[in-house]
Amino acid sequence: MNTPTMLRALAADHRQRLMRLPRQVSFPEGTRLFDEGARADRFWIIRTGSVELDTYVPGRRTAAIETLGHDELVGWSWLFAPRVWHLGATATTLVRAYEFDATAVRSMCQDDPALGRAVTQWVGEVLAHRLRSARTRLLDLYAPFGAGSAV
Repeated sequence: MNTPTMLRALAADHRQRLMRLPRQVSFPEGTRLFDEGARADRFWIIRTGSVELDTYVPGRRTAAIETLGHDELVGWSWLFAPRVWHLGATATTLVRAYEFDATAVRSMCQDDPALGRAVTQWVGEVLAHRLRSARTRLLDLYAPFGAGSAV
């Protein structure tokens, strides 16, 4: 199952309102967008390029969890307290993206409960997808028989 994109998850009027907020940014290949544990105060929708999500594994190298591309959401931690990144992210190619200020989006969602529900539903679905991806990837890397093993 693919991660839900803003285009598929939000009604046209909600997308149009949100798209008044971002600024266009670019990140050269190898740029670290954020580190696990840092303050989550923004998020991105990828226009072009790819971003790799990773997680810190004590006593081991950082584990790549998932690679994101066109129209995908980078960052969900901005929506939920304590608003710190739960993963890290690095541009694996030149990335062009829409960057959203999290405070502005949360404020817009608070002022419009229907928009707030729609954004929370979308981000929650992305979060559930990322959790499944992280679990599968970590089992592939560290379980004795990979993700397909019976526990």
